[in-house]
Amino acid sequence: MLSHSESEASCVGTMSYQMPQQARPLSQGGYHNPADMPLQNPKEQIAMWQQNTYMSDSGIHSGATTNAPSLSGKEEEMDAEWIEGQTQQGFNQAAFTTEQVDDMNQQLNQTRSQRVRAAMFPETLDEGMEIPSTQFDPQQPTAVQRLAEPSQMLKHAVVNLINYQDDADLATRAIPELIKLLNDEDQVVVSQAAMMVHRLSKKEASRHAIMNSQQMVAALVRALSNSNDLETTRVTVGALHNLSHHRQGLLAIFKSGGIPALVKLLSSPVESVLFYAITTLHNLLLHQEGSKTAVRMAGGLQKMVALLQRNNVKFLAIVTDCLQILAYGNQESKLIILASQGPQELVRILRSYTYEKLLWTTSRVLKVLSVCSSNKPAIVESGGMQALAMHLTHQSTRLVQNCLWTLRNLSDAATKVDNMDQLLQNLVHLLRASDINVVTCAAGILSNLTCNNQRNKITVCQVGGVEALVATIYSAGEREEITEPAVCALRHLTARHPDAEVAQNAARLKNGIPVIVNLLHPPSRWPLVKAVIGLIRNLALCSANHAPLRESGAIPRLVQLLIRAFQDTQRQRSSVASGGSGSIGAYADGVRMEEIVEGTVGALHILARESHNRAIIRGLNVIPIFVQLLYNDIENIERVAAGVLCELAADKEGAEMIEQEGATAPLTELLHSRNEGVATYAAAVLFRMSEDKPQDYKKRLSMELTNSLFREDGSMWQGDMAAMPPDLQDFIAPPEGHYDPMYAQGPPSVHSGHAGPNYQGGYDHVPVDSMQGLDIGSQHGGPGSNYGPIDPRDLPPGHQGHPDLTFDQQIPPQPPRDNNQMAAWYDTDL
Repeated sequence: MLSHSESEASCVGTMSYQMPQQARPLSQGGYHNPADMPLQNPKEQIAMWQQNTYMSDSGIHSGATTNAPSLSGKEEEMDAEWIEGQTQQGFNQAAFTTEQVDDMNQQLNQTRSQRVRAAMFPETLDEGMEIPSTQFDPQQPTAVQRLAEPSQMLKHAVVNLINYQDDADLATRAIPELIKLLNDEDQVVVSQAAMMVHRLSKKEASRHAIMNSQQMVAALVRALSNSNDLETTRVTVGALHNLSHHRQGLLAIFKSGGIPALVKLLSSPVESVLFYAITTLHNLLLHQEGSKTAVRMAGGLQKMVALLQRNNVKFLAIVTDCLQILAYGNQESKLIILASQGPQELVRILRSYTYEKLLWTTSRVLKVLSVCSSNKPAIVESGGMQALAMHLTHQSTRLVQNCLWTLRNLSDAATKVDNMDQLLQNLVHLLRASDINVVTCAAGILSNLTCNNQRNKITVCQVGGVEALVATIYSAGEREEITEPAVCALRHLTARHPDAEVAQNAARLKNGIPVIVNLLHPPSRWPLVKAVIGLIRNLALCSANHAPLRESGAIPRLVQLLIRAFQDTQRQRSSVASGGSGSIGAYADGVRMEEIVEGTVGALHILARESHNRAIIRGLNVIPIFVQLLYNDIENIERVAAGVLCELAADKEGAEMIEQEGATAPLTELLHSRNEGVATYAAAVLFRMSEDKPQDYKKRLSMELTNSLFREDGSMWQGDMAAMPPDLQDFIAPPEGHYDPMYAQGPPSVHSGHAGPNYQGGYDHVPVDSMQGLDIGSQHGGPGSNYGPIDPRDLPPGHQGHPDLTFDQQIPPQPPRDNNQMAAWYDTDL
């Protein structure tokens, strides 16, 4: 074999530097005959060899710069330019005689076979033999070295194959005997056998032989279960750990009942045993079907939660990942983690460590637990909101996203939590992120955290939240997963806190009103439309917003939506009354049409405080619907209907139109309503309708109003007389000896614009009776409605052909069947 290699190498070694006995003329270098070259002393020759004058290849030039012909040694076939360049390089400083060149070539030829042997078969060289190296540039291997690489690879492959087969044969022959030894009653024998199996499991071939023997794996599991010796336990579980890196090994461990034994080891005081046990269980949970149930039944969850108190971050990362796998989609596991104080430990980990993988796996567990109604308050009470907020500025995208998802899930249970200023500021900043998922979560969290929490509302307003939310709505376009929570958050910020008026003005100054009103139009779906209606109502509380709202076409669109929703409720009632199927209440996309009726009328009520708006409303011929709503059996709808009629009756034209629609009878009936707001509004409308009536009529009306508004004990509705319209105060004379208290309780829309101190509370939600299916996080709504083109024959008299009420399909489209995402985002500020 060596002679064959040498014969091949002789071809390689015959290099371009070999010269015939008769020197040929050189084209460059200045010397036409080698005899003319100046001689060098030995030191100069050594210095020349130490330089990179000659690229190495069996002593002279490197094959890296040659083509195939250069390997043949035939100079006449070489490229002329290459010869010229190398000749110039080699002789530009010195020249040699023919004898000197022959001596150097002879020396290289004599050591050629040794160089080839050293490169390809270094183990065959005698110890101490020195082989002259021809490699001067470490970055440029010689041709022999490059040719030796495949030979070395082949040699190693053959050796590995022989060793692999030897290992497999050895393990196969040893397994039966090892099984007997593992089952021996002598624990010393068992320990020695376990050590041998552990060593065999470290090599791939013998490892495969072990895992293919179900009896062997079963013997290991038995030894693990019965052993009281720590060293035996360590090597046995170590062997199982090595097997768990292969699917066949996982299956063998699972079938042999290894999971209970491994779970038992989670209480071990030995670090290495704990590591082997948890990593083996982790591999089983990831890749072996049925492992999750087995771990749960063996009590693995409780033991894993107890391990969260350890301080090895890599170990904790594996434990938390196991908890996430076990808890995902399994309510029982979530409750076990809760009972084991898991939420508190997980929150502590978030506060205590900086290892990214541990933070990520911990946030994943909390995300799974955060959808559990029992775990949610426990996480919040443990400071989970603040702990998660600590990592919103982390460089890890996956960690930030998991923290945001978890915060979003928890936020509806954290509306009463304080010390959220930093979180709120971070969320406002994240609204400007380029990642849609991040913006969606940030908007949703802000929507929930500003619900019924004045401090959070003030904080968000102070850090530029209103402006950021308006910009978010602009950028989101038709992405309702962003626009709906953003609108809900704005609705919360524009009502019921000291800075509400500042927020109402900020929305206008940011040019937000046109884009907000535009969301009332298709393709917006009903949940978004409902949120926008509430926001417009709140914006209308600021008188400076009336003109922009009017110019943006808010009033005609609100009337369109009112008519559509009113017709749906009427059709639904008729269907139920005639014995048809269906529940009471018309639904579309999870939203009750009664809510749309109440919301639109409530918004028109506030807009009607301005005279120009009242004229537009009168021109839209919607007063007949307001009057019909006085007969509604939902008290809140009666209240907003009486409220808008109260505003419209402030003008003589409006009062006359109301009276012509036959409102006197229902208004008189409502004087006896149990709702103080309804009764007061009804009294105000009747009073204003009587302004041009005879004095006798006014006197009778005054007595009727006095009797209705004052209770049997002589006291009025609880409240302040100043809240009543001044003209009505003068009209009603309270019984002697009684002060003039009037209503003060009830939703803000009870208060008329003609009241003394203007109530600017607003509302974030128009309350209705029993909002089934619309609670925070609700997953179910109600039957939808098919919204086709409106039939002009269904409109009240006077609406046909009105230019502002031509629908032309301008209604929310038929919603999809599955609306869980949108329903989950629904939020109110009750």
